[in-house]
Order: sequence, then structure tokens, then C-alpha cells
Amino acid sequence: MSATPDGVTRARRRVVVRGVVQGVGFRPFVYGLAHRLELSGHVTNTGEGVVAEVEGTRSAVAEFCDRVATDVPPLAVVRSVRHEPLRPLDDGDAFRILPSCGEGRTATLVSPDVATCPACLAELGDPTDRRYRHPFITCTHCGPRFTIVTGLPYDRANTTMGGFPLCERCAREYDDPGDRRFHAQPVSCHDCGPRLSLLLNEAGRARPTSGDPLARARRLLAEGAIVAVKGLGGYHLACDATDDTAVRRLRERKARGDKPFAVMAKDLREVEQLAEVNDLERRLLTGTRRPIVLLRRRDTPRPGAPSLSDAVAPRCADLGVMLAYTPVHHLLLGLPEDPVGARLLVMTSGNLGGEPIVTDDDEALRRLAPLVDAWLTHDRAVHVPCDDSVVRVCDGAELPVRRSRGYAPLPVDLPLAVRPALATGGDLKNTFCVAEGRTAWLSAHIGDMDDVATLDAFDAARRHLAHVTGVEPTTWITDRHPGYRSVRLAHRAARRHPVHQVQHHHAHIASVMAENGLDGSRPVIGVAFDGTGHGADGAVWGGEFLLADYDDFQRAAHLRYTPLPGGDAAVRRPYRMALAHLWAAGLDWHEDLPAVRACPPAERRVLARQLARTVNCPPTSSMGRLFDAVSSLSGVCHHSAYEAQAAIELEAVAGRDAAHRAAGGYRFEVRTTPDGVHQLDPAPVVAAVAADVLDGRPRSLVSARFHLAVVEAVRQTCALLRERSGIAEVALSGGVFANARLLTGCARTLRDDGFTVLRHRLVPPNDGGLALGQLMVAGRSAAPGLVRTRQPARQQR
Repeated sequence: MSATPDGVTRARRRVVVRGVVQGVGFRPFVYGLAHRLELSGHVTNTGEGVVAEVEGTRSAVAEFCDRVATDVPPLAVVRSVRHEPLRPLDDGDAFRILPSCGEGRTATLVSPDVATCPACLAELGDPTDRRYRHPFITCTHCGPRFTIVTGLPYDRANTTMGGFPLCERCAREYDDPGDRRFHAQPVSCHDCGPRLSLLLNEAGRARPTSGDPLARARRLLAEGAIVAVKGLGGYHLACDATDDTAVRRLRERKARGDKPFAVMAKDLREVEQLAEVNDLERRLLTGTRRPIVLLRRRDTPRPGAPSLSDAVAPRCADLGVMLAYTPVHHLLLGLPEDPVGARLLVMTSGNLGGEPIVTDDDEALRRLAPLVDAWLTHDRAVHVPCDDSVVRVCDGAELPVRRSRGYAPLPVDLPLAVRPALATGGDLKNTFCVAEGRTAWLSAHIGDMDDVATLDAFDAARRHLAHVTGVEPTTWITDRHPGYRSVRLAHRAARRHPVHQVQHHHAHIASVMAENGLDGSRPVIGVAFDGTGHGADGAVWGGEFLLADYDDFQRAAHLRYTPLPGGDAAVRRPYRMALAHLWAAGLDWHEDLPAVRACPPAERRVLARQLARTVNCPPTSSMGRLFDAVSSLSGVCHHSAYEAQAAIELEAVAGRDAAHRAAGGYRFEVRTTPDGVHQLDPAPVVAAVAADVLDGRPRSLVSARFHLAVVEAVRQTCALLRERSGIAEVALSGGVFANARLLTGCARTLRDDGFTVLRHRLVPPNDGGLALGQLMVAGRSAAPGLVRTRQPARQQR
């Protein structure tokens, strides 16, 4: 500290700000704040974040240190501010932005991609603006971030925009601290590039076209064409969502089965004509992240609503909707003066079913040629694949279903420190996680690990996330399933580092504990419901009640075992699961039951012998498979073309009227084994479902009563476990809890019963959140080498 000739005390401080502080206008914010406080010094980007040195009066420097953590740009996320005193330099009145410094270990965070902001949208549609109709308009507050970053610090040279030199006018804006494009790395205009092009598919060969690519693409879409559209994180396949022929053609070409398509709308008004939208859903749709939001369809669309094709989301009560989030999307849907434009577009990932999203242009021309009539592409590379995120609102809060664009790579705070580690997640809906200290970064959605291209995508994403986070894993963590590709990948990639394996459902519960900030000092009652997970006794688990902390778990209750005839064959054909549950309950395969009729007589005879002799019939406690069985028993879904189809369609038919609730639910029988393990016997439920179906009860009633039965079984079992253990905190996780009706019912009933309920809000309840739990079980700095199980296998049957 020093004093000026007039006696005013001066101070100088070095301030280090960490978090999402690069690519979000933080240096211009610091520059403006320093000028308003009449401070001298400088600011720069470094590998550890934004670093500033400020000098001025003692009070002004103190005010700067306070406001730099609070009055931040809209997209910034400040995780820490550290400052230390320096000797005043009396370096004049100037405050400067210095060139970035890439030295030192990476400790900053990269921003997710952000939807086009209102200011840029206004310029996009203004004929007097020089960026009128510029397909890549962006500024400090919007546009691509994560998917274009090739290195840190976040400067243009370290992005895929590095190959597009700024024109003179853009360079002036970029260098002007008073301009909203000051140091906006993706900034460009019509003169700078990137540039769009439209290629027609002529017998598998791409032919360039002339004229306005967007106008031509709009015409093609209006004529029923399927167009590959290059977006932020890869290619989409687009068609007019109101053109039934086009939608069915896309479904057939993509080998999509009946899996729902997402649709993209121009504005909220279009969405509200088709679906019910509450305040939280409205904020999710219109926010900067722009995920796909699962909305309840209106029973009767509003007058003037677009006529959506039935093939968009067959037999689904929900509609997946997102609003346009890039300038290309806005222009593709059309400005007000455009004569041709679809009101709604199907916008689905550019790939065949099971493959990762296509990002490379040459690969798009090759892999997407059988699927599309044209490509709307551009010459800016996609460095990081990033699918659209999917969310829904359950129990009054956001529930991630797929955490990707707009969310990745935002970190998750951990309640305990972990050593540098990488957790590989599972084989379905794969998302991996790297972490160090008390920060974890989940990757964008990778996909199902059943394709070589997906394994390659995993490896590329792993290297990129390790690079931008600076985490060099010394520990690898994976599932216990002996056949998972992600397990083999972990052992191969870890080399000399240790590999720890974590039981699947323990990881699910640890995941929801971690995101809710539990330090593991007390156990919870964990309810883990999903389709498949390798059990500690070798059986297929999936209907589990665990007394769990991070160190260990005890299997305190579970759904009674039922044969899984043919393994994966029963997953693809829910009628097999229905017949297995009838057999286990001692019930006849009555010819009037839809599930029995759906099974061909020859297959039925084989299935009966299989069950009688327990040939290829592993035991399963899966709640997901019970949902499949009830779906088929009630005539809803007999063949599953995508994961959880039978359960999703069963949820969709459940009635919303009070009469169904008043009818009451079915009842599980809860038995206690000599070892003290509670078993939920589904036989009474299966018998009641069959009786209602044979009596001609509507499917909506059967579905509603079944959902109520599961809710009541969860409440009853948790009450028994609280009485035994004194634990009054329940954690709900696993893919079955993506069911809004079930999650909401369980959460409300348990709260009414005096429980504290932990549920997912940051990561998905399905296997997309598994890696976070794996990390907390085996990656903690003081964690044991391998997870232990207190109960021997003989007690768990």
C-alpha cells in the first residue's frame, strides 16, 4: 500500500477468477468495471481463468474485488475469486486487456453452446443491418462455445473459427471495449465467413447448387424432402413435421422404428397450440440452453394449430419440442417476409439408429447419403459432437433425460474431494465423467456403446474433455457388468492405472446423493428402478431398495425374482416378459389376454419348455421388465423397437381423470425372508391386471392402477426400512424414474409420509448419470480400493 502526494492511500491486488469466465464477455466486463472505478492495471485470460491486476484507491480496489464476483455477465459462472496484495506500481491511469497467456495448468471452464440472443435476432431480421440474414450471427452473449473449442485459453486461434480472418469492420468491433462483440471469438459477418452451401443428393453423389442455400432448402422442405442440416454439435435430419409422407419416409430411412421424433418450432406460440406449457417449461423452452422439452400434448389442439403428422411421436402422450437456437434454424423456419417456410420441422440426430451423430462433412456425405435428399452445410468444423439435450418437468422441477448441448461441459460440484479420475458410465445412454478435487465434468451424450463408431466417439470426447479440464486420470472406474464394452474400454485405456468396478445400482444411488450434496456421513434408503443391472449375486437386478452410503450398500429389499426368458429377446418382445410373469404367478396363459395372443403358438410352446426347465432364463428383479409385462398384458405394446418403448407407451395411456385415481391401485405382497430382506411379490399385481383385462377394463384404468401400485409399494417398503434402520431420507434413481407419473407420485407420497426425498435435477436418473455415482463410490481421495457388499449372495436371493 502507498500514499499519493495528496495523502490518498493506494492499493494494488492480483485477482484470479475461476469458473465459466472465458468466452462469456468477462474481460470486457472487468475492463468496464475497472474504468468505472478509475482503476489502472490489466486483465488477461490464462489457463487458470481470468487474471487481473488492479490499482487505485483502497476503497475502489476493495469494491472491485467484491463486484467482480457478483455483477458478472449473464453467461458467466464464477466458482471462485482469489486475490492477493501486490506492491503498487503507480502505472498511470490506463487499464488494458493483454493478450492471453496459455502457460500453466488448465483450471478454467468452457461455456456450453448458447442460443442466439435477442439482440442478434433483431439484427438478423433487420434489412438495414450489415448482418441481415447472416447465418452465423453471434456476439459475446450467444453462439457456439464448447463445440468449437480446440484448446485453452479461449481465444479465436483456439477455436474452429481460427481459419476465418476477421474483416476490417469485424476487427474494429472485436477490438472495441464498448462493443458487445468485443473479444467475441466466433464473431463474423457475410464478408468473413463461414459460408453455407446446399448440395443435392443425386444417386448418392453430392451436387453443389447456386443461389441462396437457405431459400433452396426451405423450398425442398416444403416439397417433402429430407435435408441434412449441419448444426452446432453435428448434423440433424430435418423434414416438414406436418408432411405425413415425409415424416414416414424419414422414419423408414433412419430405421427409427416407432421412437418419437423431436420437433423444432419458430416460437412459443406455435408450441402452445399443440401442447400444455407451464411456467417452468416455458422458461426451459425460451432460455439460453434450448433443450428438447417433453410436453404433454393437448387433447384437442387449439384452432389454427399446425397439423402435426401422427408419425412424429406415435402412441406418445408427450411431444418433444425445442425452439430454434441458431441463426440457421431461424432462417430455415423463415423470416416474416419469406414466402416459403415450414411451421414445424422434425429435427433429429444425423445418424442411423445406434450410431453416433455425424460431425465430419465428408462422413456426412457418405453416411447420410442413403437418408437425405440434400445437405445444408457450411465450412466451419464441429470439433466436439454434441446432441440436443432432453428434459421434462416432474414434481415441479426440471428432470434431465439427456444432458448434452447447452449443459455440457458445465461442472457438477462434489460434496467430497476425489482424486484425478475418469468414470466410464454404462453401455446405454453413455456419458462419462472426469473429476478432480471437488469438481466433476460430465461429457455430452455419447450414445449406446454397441457400435465401433460410438467407441471412437467416446475416445475422442475423452481426450478433448481431459484437455479442456486439465484432468489427467490416475484412477479409472467402471461398471461391474462382465460384458459391458465400457468395462473393456476402461481396462484397455487405463494402462497401468488401477481400474475399480462399482455395482450398477449402488452407482445410481450415489449419483443422486452426490448431486444433492450429501457427504456420505449417513446412509440413505436408495430406490433404484431400471431395466437391467448386473447384480452382486449374478442375477439381473432392477427393482432395488438399498441402504447405501458411498462406501457400501446393503440390499434391504427388492422385487421378487422372475425368469427373463431368452435374455435380450424378452426385452425386445415384452409379451415374453408378460408370459414369464404369468408363469411365475401360477396363472394360465389365457387366450383372451393380448400378450398371449401376441406370442405365436410355436414360440409359446418353446417358451413354456424354457420356463419349465429354466433354460436361458436368468432371474431378474427388474422393475423395468415388470412395466414391459404389464404393457403387453394390457395390450399396449408387444414389440419394443427402442429402449423403454413399452413402459413409455404404458405411461402415455394412463388416464388423467379422478375416476381412475379413485379406483385405487393394485397391491404388491411384501414378504420378509429369514435373512430380513423384504421381497415385493408382483404376482397379486399381475393377477389383478389379467383379471381387469379379461373383464374388459380400459387400458387407461389398468395403467393408472399399476402406477398407483408401484407408488404404494415404494411407500410401504420405505416405511418398513425406516422402522428398521431409522433412516428417513430416500433417494430415487434409475431409468424407470424418468416416468413423470411414477416419480411425481413417489416423491409426493413419501414426503406426505415424513420422508426427505432426493431426486435428480442436474444429471439424468437413467444411465446418463451413472458415471457421477461411480466416481463418488470409487474415486474419492479416501475411498476404499473396491466397493464392498455387506450381504452375502445367498441372502440376496
